[in-house]
Amino acid sequence: MTDTRIYLSPPDVGDLERKLLLDAFDSNWVAPVGPDLDAFEEQVAELVGVRHAVALSSGTAALHLALIAAGVRRGDTVLVPSFTFAATANAVVYLGARPVFVDSTPDSWNVDPELVAEELRVRAGRGTLPRAVIAVDMYGQCADYDPLLEACDRYGVPLIEDAAEALGATYRNQPAGSFGLAGVLSFNGNKIITSGGGGMLVTDDGRVAKQAKHLSTQAREPVAHYEHRAIGYNYRLSNLLAAVGRGQVQRLEQMIAARKATFEYYRRELPEFEFMPIAGYGVPNYWLTCALVDADDRDRLLTTLNARNIEARPAWKPMHLQPVFQDCVTRGGGVSADLFRRGLCLPSGSALTEHDRKRVVDAIREG
Repeated sequence: MTDTRIYLSPPDVGDLERKLLLDAFDSNWVAPVGPDLDAFEEQVAELVGVRHAVALSSGTAALHLALIAAGVRRGDTVLVPSFTFAATANAVVYLGARPVFVDSTPDSWNVDPELVAEELRVRAGRGTLPRAVIAVDMYGQCADYDPLLEACDRYGVPLIEDAAEALGATYRNQPAGSFGLAGVLSFNGNKIITSGGGGMLVTDDGRVAKQAKHLSTQAREPVAHYEHRAIGYNYRLSNLLAAVGRGQVQRLEQMIAARKATFEYYRRELPEFEFMPIAGYGVPNYWLTCALVDADDRDRLLTTLNARNIEARPAWKPMHLQPVFQDCVTRGGGVSADLFRRGLCLPSGSALTEHDRKRVVDAIREG
């Protein structure tokens, strides 16, 4: 096998990130805090259009702290999209709460607002409202926030936006991450931008930001000795990784444009594929290009692409089909199950070349 491997969504870093990283290293602001951490938070807060940002060790850490800020406790329930990565549901379980899974809409692959509203109505009637609702911006496209926020506001249930995959996307001209009580971003190595790992909690609520920053530094009280009045976590992002993130933010528009070009190439060259719909209410960041194909063809294509040194993956396996969550309540489930059965995620990295894209399409055609 002589062709270089094509990965699904690898990091794309260059000279700018290297310079900022070395500058931070040479300044001896290594960890955990420093001027690059402050600057990174300011950059992202401005980009998302919120007043506060807290840089953390992962998007999962941001979800955990956002749920704490929402008041989630042991024995509570939280509505969670079934069609998502496990981290969304895992963070609920960290607090001893139980996720209640809600199906997607085929129009956007995001959580179905009508099902969320109906579940809230039914639970309100029983006096068992969930403590929070999490919406996930799937594959870089925002959920439909107007009806989601309307339903949550009607019953006084806070909404948390898991925008881990969607930095740079918009919903009705409002940036992803800016909806609800708090937004959650991820800078994992496969995301639209990366800090080599890490995440961020973004919010307009000063109380939420203050609480998240306090808990992320082991809940140490501001006194000379080590005083703790709450259980905290070691969740703060390091200054060195923040320096990398600062460079990535400056290149975000370029990276979105590159991924959009890849999406348009696949859609033009593979007209037989049913690509993930782009909802009319917003603009995605094109993080991953995903399509629906015949289930038997999907598995065959995965094998063919891998044999040609090309990474592709199935769409997310819904949470209600995961063994670890088999006892959880689910509303609907057929749409997300079908997305998993037929969903194919194609290489979408921002450094993908024309030759790389052609290799992918040629392998699909030959397979």
